[in-house]
Amino acid sequence: MSRIQIPLDLITSRLNLGERFQGLRAGPLSGRFSNLRPISEFFDFKRLSKPANFGEVQSRVNYNLSHFSSNYAVVFVMLSLYALLTNWLLMFDIILVVFGMWFIGKLDGRDLEIGSFKATSSQLYTGLLVVSIPLGLIASPFSTLLWLIGASGTAIIGHASFMDKPIDEAFSGEAV
Repeated sequence: MSRIQIPLDLITSRLNLGERFQGLRAGPLSGRFSNLRPISEFFDFKRLSKPANFGEVQSRVNYNLSHFSSNYAVVFVMLSLYALLTNWLLMFDIILVVFGMWFIGKLDGRDLEIGSFKATSSQLYTGLLVVSIPLGLIASPFSTLLWLIGASGTAIIGHASFMDKPIDEAFSGEAV
């Protein structure tokens, strides 16, 4: 029986995955947060107002998503940390998988020998898989992910649609 060969290069080249994530690898993480706006500007309650129509909502969201993009990334990271800190089993499972993969990688292909017990790398990976997948499914990662998407989407789109543009930006798009 022959193995099925999947041409991964063909799939990834069509999706341009290398080019899409090139901007993330181009610089340090501090470059991503270099345009972090001050908290006083992010929480400027004087600029909060109800939009008059859907066109104004779209205009505000387009402007604020680019203007406060780093602040929104921080909000997403904070909500992600909150989700992990409130789901201890999921956090334990993630730590278990990361530590297990690191430990098995440190063996460099050698067998693990503890007394008369001997296990190959393949057996260790299988054991990690057998323990971590059921534990991960019990930890409900899908509901945590859906909560994270909903909470961050509500917070970010809500802020972006209710935060009015600054006065100088409000008139820059109009023809004179």
